[in-house]
Amino acid sequence: MPKIIKQKARAILFDRQQRLVLIKRTRPGRAPYWVTAGGGVEPEDASVEAALHREVFEELGGHIDRVRKVVVITDELPEGTLIQHVFVARLTAMDPSSRTGPEFSDPTRGTYETVVLPGTDETLKGISLLPDSLARFLEDNLGDLGDLVAGPRTETPRA
Repeated sequence: MPKIIKQKARAILFDRQQRLVLIKRTRPGRAPYWVTAGGGVEPEDASVEAALHREVFEELGGHIDRVRKVVVITDELPEGTLIQHVFVARLTAMDPSSRTGPEFSDPTRGTYETVVLPGTDETLKGISLLPDSLARFLEDNLGDLGDLVAGPRTETPRA
């Protein structure tokens, strides 16, 4: 039986205008790629969702609401199983000056640039979002995921 070596919480984030909020990673010797906010679940986290809130704050200086778990991705690695709990959420506030962690203090890790992109299929086709399994899930479900965190509709239904 494979051993679980790490659990992570990841956030597919939409802002109030239904734009995607991602992190563009640029590392020496590698083409730029994009990731969702998130990271490891730590022993002091009360839950996976609590880890998600902590990670969004650390990486974006962000606050989220309308949080829903949408998929769990497992990767079998030589050392064991990696489990990534993926949530969709609405980003309600962001203060990049509040970002913390080794990502921002160790220049050898490259850069972590917060980017806000249109929440469209064309956008996803134009970037290299990792991991691939998450990119495929997002491509297949982009509209529905955005609807999960969208604000109430102000249109009057037609009879």
